[in-house]
Amino acid sequence: MVYPQFRSPCPVASALDLVGDKWSLVVLRTIFAGRHRYNELADITEKISTNILADRLARLEEYGLITKRAYQHNPERFEYHLTERGADFLPVLQQLAIWAREHIPDRWSLPGWFAEGTARQFYPEPGTEGAALNPRAG
Repeated sequence: MVYPQFRSPCPVASALDLVGDKWSLVVLRTIFAGRHRYNELADITEKISTNILADRLARLEEYGLITKRAYQHNPERFEYHLTERGADFLPVLQQLAIWAREHIPDRWSLPGWFAEGTARQFYPEPGTEGAALNPRAG
């Protein structure tokens, strides 16, 4: 796992050094929502450019928050899945979303799977190297 140069030993500043840009948390949110393929991740309301998406996916993988797995070999195409470390970000996203709903008018309602989900529900299944359980199924 490779980390950037941290500004300080402050946990908040260090976390922001990893995911404090405009797009990383949006990409993580989208993976939590069950979109795992590049074209699904590119097709979001916020309109992320493909070069930024590719960069953020590479960074999130480098930091150990997601894994990349080929689902097609000719041409090679990948799916992106949360690691345990990435799934453990769920409470951070939940609290950020709750804060935004309470303090910024006209935000989306939180889907039940997101509002009531736990990080453990998104942990990779044993032996799958990144394919998470799907709490939205069933």
